[in-house]
Amino acid sequence: QVELVESGGGSVQAGGSLRLSCAASENQNKLFCMAWFRQVPGKEREGVARIDRDGTTTYLDSVKDRFTISKDNAKNTLDLQINSLKPEDTAMYYCAARPRYTYCSAEPIKRTDFAYWGQGTRVGVSS
Repeated sequence: QVELVESGGGSVQAGGSLRLSCAASENQNKLFCMAWFRQVPGKEREGVARIDRDGTTTYLDSVKDRFTISKDNAKNTLDLQINSLKPEDTAMYYCAARPRYTYCSAEPIKRTDFAYWGQGTRVGVSS
């Protein structure tokens, strides 16, 4: 079992920035594919950013100019930098990982691809 713990959420005004971080209990070199998802009550959990072992990134179209996913191998964390926050970014943000040694698929980010999940960190954006 891999444990993932998110941090960095908070309440900010529109136009602000946040940096979310996800600490993994497993060496990230074994977690080839990791991602960030978000969910608001009553809606499906949607993938916003994904990173593969070679650093290839994939983003949801609506966030690609504002979100940046990265791995910090020295800290063994997965980070999500969010700039120019909008009220519609308000959600619970989750870190996820595919099974060990499994690359990302070529398809859009899918919840069912990921085996391990954190408990989430809340982001609230006021106008």
